[in-house]
Amino acid sequence: MKITSVNVRKFEKEDSRMRGIASVLLDDCFAVHDIRIIEGDNGLFIAMPSRKTATGGYRDIAHPINTEVRKMFEDTILEAYNNAEVEKPAEE
Repeated sequence: MKITSVNVRKFEKEDSRMRGIASVLLDDCFAVHDIRIIEGDNGLFIAMPSRKTATGGYRDIAHPINTEVRKMFEDTILEAYNNAEVEKPAEE
């Protein structure tokens, strides 16, 4: 399996640790949307798409099942996030 495309929407919300949202395309045939990029106490990390359960908790809808694949997702998404810096407007 290979991540063939990453799209990152970078933003800052007041009073929120969320820094962006990512979508990835796997092997040019399967998409995963709404992967959150969050500023944690030890730096940025990703949180997979989740849904609120009937008991009030949250459960991931899609997620890697081993650390190797999770690291691949995190490294690829955070690299795209770091390259998505907003350009400063040109000075007149």
